[in-house]
Amino acid sequence: MAEVIDAGPSAIRRLRSALRPRLTTILIVLNLAVLILPLGSIFFFRIYENQLVQETERELIAQAAFVAAIYEREIDALQADQPAGTPFGRRIEAQPPRDRIGTAYRRKQQSVDAYYTAIDPQLDLAAVRILPPRPAGYYFRTPPDPLAEAAGARLTPILRKAQRTTLSGMRVLDYNGIVVAGGSEIGKSFVHVTEVQRALSGQYASVVRERRLDQIAPPLTSLSRGTGIRVFIVLPVMQGEYLMGFVYLSRTPKSILKHMYAEREKIIFAGLTILGLSLILVFVTSSRISRPINQLIDRTRRLAAGDKAAIEPLERPGTREMTQLSQSFADMAAALQQRSDYIRDFAAHVSHEFKTPLASIAGAVELLRDHGVEMTDADRNRFLDNITQDSERLRRLVTRLLELARVDNLDPSSEMLDVSGALDDIKSGYPGPAFRMDIDAPQPLPAAISRDGFEMLVSNMADNARQHGASRLTVSARRAGEQVELRFADNGEGISRSNRQKIFTPFFTTRREDGGTGLGLGIVSSIVEAHGGSIELADSGEGAEFLVRLQQVA
Repeated sequence: MAEVIDAGPSAIRRLRSALRPRLTTILIVLNLAVLILPLGSIFFFRIYENQLVQETERELIAQAAFVAAIYEREIDALQADQPAGTPFGRRIEAQPPRDRIGTAYRRKQQSVDAYYTAIDPQLDLAAVRILPPRPAGYYFRTPPDPLAEAAGARLTPILRKAQRTTLSGMRVLDYNGIVVAGGSEIGKSFVHVTEVQRALSGQYASVVRERRLDQIAPPLTSLSRGTGIRVFIVLPVMQGEYLMGFVYLSRTPKSILKHMYAEREKIIFAGLTILGLSLILVFVTSSRISRPINQLIDRTRRLAAGDKAAIEPLERPGTREMTQLSQSFADMAAALQQRSDYIRDFAAHVSHEFKTPLASIAGAVELLRDHGVEMTDADRNRFLDNITQDSERLRRLVTRLLELARVDNLDPSSEMLDVSGALDDIKSGYPGPAFRMDIDAPQPLPAAISRDGFEMLVSNMADNARQHGASRLTVSARRAGEQVELRFADNGEGISRSNRQKIFTPFFTTRREDGGTGLGLGIVSSIVEAHGGSIELADSGEGAEFLVRLQQVA
């Protein structure tokens, strides 16, 4: 039950870590959002002004349909005096069907008495080419059709009155493309105009042309492509297969800027929405990125001022990368603090260890200088022996400190060694009989440790055993899972229970008067830890026994 309870928070932390977004993901989303805002405004202009152009075309189509109906009615009234069945206009050859579905649909429509022909707007500012201003009409040698001219005379007052409301340019052309109603161009031919030529086949046609401006447009209008254009449509007036004429209308689309002013409340709402979205993006950026970075900066300053409480990961880092950065910062700060404490304590120990022999040497030299002549040979030699012993102790201390420095700078990343062969080589340096080394290790036994590091490890263990009165050191090695275990057992005095917790402390020794430096086991511990291993004092009935574990090489 306890294991289940303990596993809960750990599983929740792992889940939160997996769900926490990456910094890269947040930056990509924010950049895309910032990019979409201006692009969205551009598309808003393009789509909206295109909508205004199509709205204008739709209105012109509706107006043209009414004008065409009135024109057809006037022609029919004027034809009342004509012989029955006399067609009016120009016969249009039937267009070939585009597909079977269209053919079937048209046959169905023609089978009823009345049917509807819908004309949808065809203009798209993104696809159509804006043509130059409409060319002027010219008088053609062929006069307009008399019936069409008479019908146009009746329509002209109606068109001029309608223009005051619709603001559209309205003209009615006969089946030859000559103006018969509307404006001051009656009698002129428009058959050379592009949209009129397209409509000669009986099909609806629409174009966008440049608008002739009476004055220079203000710079602000350049934001819209719809500024300075005019929509032209031509609706053929058909009676069966005969083309009776054309309704030719034009109008300038509503300016998008004027329309935006008319819809200013909606635009202000959209602007406030975009502003709110931007503020949300700023808040997200601040909470997910800026705030954790500022907290790390604050903890760095506190740590520099000596506040050890700052060595903690951030409680709410926000992103996965920031979590890793926060944990790495805390680990680095803890390692630096530990290293600082170690250097401080080590310096204190070194100064203490050097102070005693230096003070002894200085006192002996002062006595010899002041009273050397008066001393007996025995006293003089005694003081000289003290100086020699203290000098030898200083030498040993310096040697051990150099060894410790070498250990601290070991790079064990790619080192490996056959423990069995190395032990056999080291054994030859202890031939006895005062001290011998016994080896019990299988062949081969590879371990992840450098040659220099292993030799220093074994030599320090041998020196430690000899200093504690041992005459024999037994070294046994074996495989233990993914590790290599080495046991160092001697037959010396052993270690008292009161000193078992202190033996790996630098400069701790019970043989200081015999030349002990207290650095031997500290060097061994540093070597083992540098190579990813461990060392501990094992229980033994006689002497001292140490268990060293090293990583095994596959």
